[in-house]
Amino acid sequence: MTAHLHTLRPQPGSRRPRNRKGRGIAAGQGASCGFGMRGQKSRSGRPTRPGFEGGQMPLYRRIPKLKHFTVVNPKVFTVVNVGDLSPLPDGSEVTLASLREAGIVGKNSAPLKVLGDGEVKVKLHCKAHGFSKTAREKILAAGGTCHLLPGRNKWVRPDKPSRKQP
Repeated sequence: MTAHLHTLRPQPGSRRPRNRKGRGIAAGQGASCGFGMRGQKSRSGRPTRPGFEGGQMPLYRRIPKLKHFTVVNPKVFTVVNVGDLSPLPDGSEVTLASLREAGIVGKNSAPLKVLGDGEVKVKLHCKAHGFSKTAREKILAAGGTCHLLPGRNKWVRPDKPSRKQP
């Protein structure tokens, strides 16, 4: 037998009639609708806010807060180790765009930071927004250069062009 849209029905017993609260004692949930007689939890609306513990100091205020974590506006970088730069040819320029073309990093728009894990044997000219101390030492020891790109200052608003035409 083929099923058609006009013949579809839910499985027997899968749908129960809704519970009509507050419609008398015969309905099973009459008068107070199963919330008891009095008290905070019997009132209309949400009984308490999330995390409320009846006036006791709530858990989210009892536990110590972790300091030194930049939760708001964390610094996000596209991270590359110097060991990942070794397949590049000698004397090549390393930028975020060139690393994308070489397939070393993906389609990430975050600023580039070079870290010092691994060894580099080729002379590279690196332009990045950040270098670790060991990465800078290894690149310079191989005969390359490290150029630190300027980043946007967090609290300075970028210059807006003036509306007035001279």
